[in-house]
Amino acid sequence: MKRPAQIKPWVSVEELAVWVQEAPTRDAYRERLAIWLTQLGPYHAQQIADMLQVSKQAVWLWVGRYNKYGPQGLVRKGRGGRRWSYLSVGEEAALLHSLEERALRGEVLTARQILGEVQQVVGKKVSLAYVYRVLHRQGWRKLGPRPYHTNADREAQEEFKKTSRPSSRKR
Repeated sequence: MKRPAQIKPWVSVEELAVWVQEAPTRDAYRERLAIWLTQLGPYHAQQIADMLQVSKQAVWLWVGRYNKYGPQGLVRKGRGGRRWSYLSVGEEAALLHSLEERALRGEVLTARQILGEVQQVVGKKVSLAYVYRVLHRQGWRKLGPRPYHTNADREAQEEFKKTSRPSSRKR
């Protein structure tokens, strides 16, 4: 079995205990606790991994990062995210905001119609799927036509049905 890991003295033991207690998340607490337990006694990585219910490799990774970078070594960015894009989320929102004015005037906007404008803004050819992803990211959704006109007067329509002449076509 490997010898227990050694922790570099970036902070004192008391400061290390406070640092563990101030962990913002459960995962951060677990990582900090692994460092603290390694500092406290001659625990092997496997023993700490068993106590914290993590893998031995995770404990060695955390100890290595702490020894190399100090307490800030365990603060890392998440793995997810949108790394490559033609437009930023703000630029997408601005583009769709200009289209929203047309939609509110009553123009029917389809993804195919929007495709040309998106290509013009991006400056290169993009797929129709990209337009659908932009619409989804910005919270746009498909809306169907209304079953009746918003300015329609129901009473006038009913009156018209009653008083109008029958059509010449037979049904």
